[in-house]
Amino acid sequence: MSQSKRPKPPDGIAAADSPSTTKQDVKPSKRWDPRNGLGVYIETPETNPEGRVLEYDDDFVVITDKYPKASIHLLLIPRKRTYYSQHPLRALSTDTAFLDTVRTRTAHLVELAANELRRQYGEGSASDAPYNTALESLMSGPDPPSPSKRAALLPPGRDWTKEIVTGVHTHPSMNHLHIHVFSRDMHSPWMKHKKHYLSFNTSFLVQLHEFPLEEGSARFHPRDWPSWDMKCWRCGQNFKNKFAALKSHLEEEFEQWKKE
Repeated sequence: MSQSKRPKPPDGIAAADSPSTTKQDVKPSKRWDPRNGLGVYIETPETNPEGRVLEYDDDFVVITDKYPKASIHLLLIPRKRTYYSQHPLRALSTDTAFLDTVRTRTAHLVELAANELRRQYGEGSASDAPYNTALESLMSGPDPPSPSKRAALLPPGRDWTKEIVTGVHTHPSMNHLHIHVFSRDMHSPWMKHKKHYLSFNTSFLVQLHEFPLEEGSARFHPRDWPSWDMKCWRCGQNFKNKFAALKSHLEEEFEQWKKE
Protein backbone atom coordinates (compact mmCIF):
# COMPACT_ATOMS: atom_id res chain seq x y z
CA MET A 1 0.00 0.00 0.00
CA SER A 2 1.16 3.51 -0.71
CA GLN A 3 0.75 6.28 1.81
CA SER A 4 -2.16 8.67 1.47
CA LYS A 5 -3.68 11.82 2.80
CA ARG A 6 -5.93 11.97 5.83
CA PRO A 7 -9.53 11.27 4.76
CA LYS A 8 -12.02 14.11 4.78
CA PRO A 9 -14.09 14.40 7.97
CA PRO A 10 -17.55 12.82 7.73
CA ASP A 11 -20.49 15.17 7.19
CA GLY A 12 -21.36 17.04 10.33
CA ILE A 13 -17.88 16.82 11.83
CA ALA A 14 -15.74 19.94 11.61
CA ALA A 15 -12.18 19.70 10.34
CA ALA A 16 -9.36 20.58 12.72
CA ASP A 17 -8.76 23.89 10.94
CA SER A 18 -12.41 24.96 10.71
CA PRO A 19 -13.68 28.04 12.62
CA SER A 20 -13.89 27.48 16.35
CA THR A 21 -17.24 27.43 18.10
CA THR A 22 -18.42 29.94 20.68
CA LYS A 23 -18.62 29.08 24.35
CA GLN A 24 -22.38 28.69 24.00
CA ASP A 25 -21.86 26.04 21.32
CA VAL A 26 -19.44 23.94 23.33
CA LYS A 27 -20.96 20.83 24.86
CA PRO A 28 -19.43 18.70 27.61
CA SER A 29 -17.18 16.07 26.06
CA LYS A 30 -18.33 12.49 26.23
CA ARG A 31 -16.33 9.93 28.14
CA TRP A 32 -13.82 8.12 25.92
CA ASP A 33 -15.09 4.74 24.78
CA PRO A 34 -12.19 2.25 24.51
CA ARG A 35 -14.24 0.38 21.91
CA ASN A 36 -13.41 3.25 19.56
CA GLY A 37 -9.68 2.60 19.93
CA LEU A 38 -9.18 1.75 16.24
CA GLY A 39 -10.36 5.20 15.16
CA VAL A 40 -6.93 6.79 15.49
CA TYR A 41 -5.48 4.34 12.96
CA ILE A 42 -8.29 5.18 10.52
CA GLU A 43 -8.03 8.94 10.88
CA THR A 44 -4.26 9.45 11.17
CA PRO A 45 -2.34 6.32 10.15
CA GLU A 46 0.58 8.49 9.05
CA THR A 47 1.34 9.23 12.72
CA ASN A 48 1.80 5.47 13.24
CA PRO A 49 0.38 5.33 16.78
CA GLU A 50 2.48 3.03 18.98
CA GLY A 51 4.38 1.86 15.90
CA ARG A 52 1.62 -0.56 14.92
CA VAL A 53 0.83 0.60 11.38
CA LEU A 54 2.29 -1.72 8.73
CA GLU A 55 0.79 -0.10 5.65
CA TYR A 56 -2.11 2.08 4.56
CA ASP A 57 -3.78 3.84 1.65
CA ASP A 58 -7.04 5.74 1.14
CA ASP A 59 -9.15 2.62 1.63
CA PHE A 60 -7.50 0.48 4.31
CA VAL A 61 -4.96 0.49 7.10
CA VAL A 62 -3.16 -2.60 8.39
CA ILE A 63 -1.93 -2.76 11.97
CA THR A 64 -0.52 -5.31 14.36
CA ASP A 65 -3.02 -6.15 17.09
CA LYS A 66 -2.23 -4.43 20.38
CA TYR A 67 -3.14 -7.59 22.26
CA PRO A 68 -2.17 -10.40 19.85
CA LYS A 69 -3.64 -13.83 20.49
CA ALA A 70 -1.03 -15.66 18.40
CA SER A 71 2.51 -15.33 17.05
CA ILE A 72 1.14 -13.25 14.16
CA HIS A 73 -2.00 -11.17 14.60
CA LEU A 74 -2.87 -8.39 12.15
CA LEU A 75 -5.98 -6.27 11.65
CA LEU A 76 -7.22 -5.05 8.27
CA ILE A 77 -9.36 -1.95 8.87
CA PRO A 78 -11.39 -0.12 6.20
CA ARG A 79 -10.98 3.66 6.40
CA LYS A 80 -14.24 4.73 4.77
CA ARG A 81 -17.22 5.33 7.04
CA THR A 82 -19.44 3.53 4.53
CA TYR A 83 -17.77 0.34 5.68
CA TYR A 84 -16.14 0.83 9.06
CA SER A 85 -19.41 1.78 10.76
CA GLN A 86 -21.16 -1.42 9.62
CA HIS A 87 -21.38 -4.76 11.38
CA PRO A 88 -18.83 -7.04 9.67
CA LEU A 89 -21.21 -9.95 9.11
CA ARG A 90 -23.71 -7.66 7.42
CA ALA A 91 -21.15 -5.79 5.31
CA LEU A 92 -19.37 -8.93 4.10
CA SER A 93 -22.65 -10.73 3.35
CA THR A 94 -24.48 -7.98 1.45
CA ASP A 95 -21.77 -6.02 -0.37
CA THR A 96 -20.06 -8.27 -2.91
CA ALA A 97 -17.67 -5.54 -4.08
CA PHE A 98 -16.48 -4.97 -0.52
CA LEU A 99 -16.12 -8.71 0.08
CA ASP A 100 -14.05 -9.08 -3.09
CA THR A 101 -11.80 -6.20 -2.07
CA VAL A 102 -11.32 -7.62 1.42
CA ARG A 103 -10.43 -11.01 -0.03
CA THR A 104 -7.82 -9.42 -2.28
CA ARG A 105 -6.32 -7.45 0.60
CA THR A 106 -6.27 -10.39 2.99
CA ALA A 107 -4.64 -12.64 0.38
CA HIS A 108 -1.72 -10.21 0.40
CA LEU A 109 -1.65 -10.20 4.21
CA VAL A 110 -1.74 -13.99 4.38
CA GLU A 111 1.43 -14.07 2.29
CA LEU A 112 2.98 -11.40 4.48
CA ALA A 113 2.09 -13.30 7.66
CA ALA A 114 3.29 -16.61 6.21
CA ASN A 115 6.66 -15.10 5.36
CA GLU A 116 6.96 -13.82 8.91
CA LEU A 117 6.14 -17.26 10.32
CA ARG A 118 8.88 -18.73 8.13
CA ARG A 119 11.29 -16.09 9.38
CA GLN A 120 10.44 -16.87 13.00
CA TYR A 121 10.13 -20.64 12.91
CA GLY A 122 11.33 -21.95 9.54
CA GLU A 123 14.81 -22.87 10.72
CA GLY A 124 13.44 -25.47 13.14
CA SER A 125 10.71 -26.82 10.83
CA ALA A 126 11.36 -30.30 9.40
CA SER A 127 9.20 -29.73 6.32
CA ASP A 128 11.01 -26.46 5.63
CA ALA A 129 14.46 -28.07 5.73
CA PRO A 130 14.74 -28.61 1.93
CA TYR A 131 13.80 -24.98 1.35
CA ASN A 132 16.29 -23.70 3.91
CA THR A 133 19.12 -25.84 2.54
CA ALA A 134 18.46 -24.74 -1.04
CA LEU A 135 18.18 -21.09 0.01
CA GLU A 136 21.50 -21.20 1.84
CA SER A 137 23.19 -22.75 -1.18
CA LEU A 138 21.61 -20.27 -3.56
CA MET A 139 22.51 -17.20 -1.54
CA SER A 140 26.09 -18.30 -0.92
CA GLY A 141 26.78 -18.61 -4.64
CA PRO A 142 28.72 -16.04 -6.68
CA ASP A 143 25.59 -14.44 -8.14
CA PRO A 144 22.67 -14.56 -5.65
CA PRO A 145 19.31 -13.98 -7.38
CA SER A 146 17.01 -11.10 -6.53
CA PRO A 147 14.01 -11.80 -4.25
CA SER A 148 11.65 -11.65 -7.25
CA LYS A 149 13.53 -14.48 -9.00
CA ARG A 150 14.36 -16.49 -5.90
CA ALA A 151 11.00 -18.24 -5.44
CA ALA A 152 11.13 -19.97 -8.83
CA LEU A 153 14.54 -21.46 -7.99
CA LEU A 154 13.61 -22.90 -4.60
CA PRO A 155 11.58 -25.95 -3.51
CA PRO A 156 8.25 -24.97 -1.92
CA GLY A 157 9.07 -26.15 1.59
CA ARG A 158 6.42 -25.82 4.28
CA ASP A 159 3.24 -24.07 3.22
CA TRP A 160 3.00 -21.48 5.97
CA THR A 161 -0.07 -19.91 4.39
CA LYS A 162 -2.07 -22.89 5.68
CA GLU A 163 -1.23 -21.76 9.21
CA ILE A 164 -2.96 -18.40 8.73
CA VAL A 165 -6.63 -17.76 9.51
CA THR A 166 -8.73 -14.79 8.36
CA GLY A 167 -12.12 -13.83 9.74
CA VAL A 168 -14.34 -11.56 11.81
CA HIS A 169 -16.10 -11.91 15.13
CA THR A 170 -19.85 -12.32 15.39
CA HIS A 171 -19.88 -9.76 18.19
CA PRO A 172 -16.73 -7.62 17.75
CA SER A 173 -15.07 -6.11 20.80
CA MET A 174 -14.28 -2.88 18.88
CA ASN A 175 -16.74 -0.52 17.19
CA HIS A 176 -14.90 -0.09 13.89
CA LEU A 177 -15.13 -2.93 11.40
CA HIS A 178 -11.91 -4.96 11.29
CA ILE A 179 -10.78 -8.27 9.84
CA HIS A 180 -8.43 -10.52 11.80
CA VAL A 181 -5.45 -12.17 10.09
CA PHE A 182 -3.63 -14.45 12.52
CA SER A 183 -1.55 -17.59 12.88
CA ARG A 184 -3.44 -20.48 14.40
CA ASP A 185 -0.82 -21.38 17.04
CA MET A 186 -2.51 -19.35 19.83
CA HIS A 187 0.92 -18.71 21.32
CA SER A 188 0.72 -15.40 23.15
CA PRO A 189 0.87 -13.97 26.68
CA TRP A 190 -2.34 -12.09 25.79
CA MET A 191 -4.27 -15.34 25.49
CA LYS A 192 -5.49 -14.98 29.05
CA HIS A 193 -8.93 -16.52 29.49
CA LYS A 194 -11.63 -18.72 28.05
CA LYS A 195 -13.40 -16.04 26.00
CA HIS A 196 -10.14 -15.18 24.26
CA TYR A 197 -9.68 -18.76 23.13
CA LEU A 198 -13.28 -19.41 22.13
CA SER A 199 -13.51 -16.21 20.11
CA PHE A 200 -10.76 -17.42 17.76
CA ASN A 201 -11.39 -21.17 17.74
CA THR A 202 -15.13 -21.67 17.41
CA SER A 203 -17.90 -20.62 15.04
CA PHE A 204 -17.98 -17.30 16.93
CA LEU A 205 -15.28 -16.42 14.39
CA VAL A 206 -16.72 -16.37 10.89
CA GLN A 207 -13.85 -17.13 8.55
CA LEU A 208 -13.59 -15.13 5.36
CA HIS A 209 -14.10 -18.14 3.10
CA GLU A 210 -17.56 -18.65 4.68
CA PHE A 211 -18.94 -15.39 3.30
CA PRO A 212 -21.42 -14.36 2.13
CA LEU A 213 -23.77 -15.65 4.83
CA GLU A 214 -27.38 -16.27 3.92
CA GLU A 215 -30.01 -13.92 5.29
CA GLY A 216 -31.25 -15.31 8.60
CA SER A 217 -28.21 -17.53 9.08
CA ALA A 218 -27.73 -18.85 12.61
CA ARG A 219 -24.16 -17.52 12.44
CA PHE A 220 -25.51 -14.05 13.20
CA HIS A 221 -26.62 -15.31 16.62
CA PRO A 222 -24.03 -17.53 18.36
CA ARG A 223 -26.24 -18.13 21.41
CA ASP A 224 -24.43 -18.62 24.74
CA TRP A 225 -20.98 -18.98 23.19
CA PRO A 226 -18.97 -18.25 26.40
CA SER A 227 -20.32 -21.51 27.83
CA TRP A 228 -18.97 -23.63 24.97
CA ASP A 229 -16.25 -26.20 25.61
CA MET A 230 -12.64 -25.36 24.77
CA LYS A 231 -11.07 -27.81 22.33
CA CYS A 232 -7.43 -27.79 21.26
CA TRP A 233 -7.11 -26.29 17.80
CA ARG A 234 -4.49 -28.89 16.84
CA CYS A 235 -5.47 -32.25 18.36
CA GLY A 236 -9.10 -31.67 19.29
CA GLN A 237 -8.75 -32.60 22.97
CA ASN A 238 -11.66 -31.21 24.98
CA PHE A 239 -10.67 -29.17 28.02
CA LYS A 240 -14.25 -28.08 28.70
CA ASN A 241 -13.95 -25.17 31.15
CA LYS A 242 -10.35 -25.75 32.32
CA PHE A 243 -8.42 -22.86 30.81
CA ALA A 244 -5.22 -23.32 32.83
CA ALA A 245 -4.96 -26.92 31.61
CA LEU A 246 -5.62 -25.83 28.04
CA LYS A 247 -3.03 -23.06 28.25
CA SER A 248 -0.36 -25.52 29.39
CA HIS A 249 -1.36 -27.94 26.64
CA LEU A 250 -1.20 -25.19 24.01
CA GLU A 251 2.44 -24.54 24.87
CA GLU A 252 3.24 -28.21 24.29
CA GLU A 253 1.36 -28.18 21.00
CA PHE A 254 3.13 -24.99 19.96
CA GLU A 255 6.54 -26.62 20.33
CA GLN A 256 5.45 -29.59 18.23
CA TRP A 257 3.71 -27.41 15.64
CA LYS A 258 6.87 -25.37 15.06
CA LYS A 259 8.82 -28.53 14.27
CA GLU A 260 6.42 -29.95 11.69
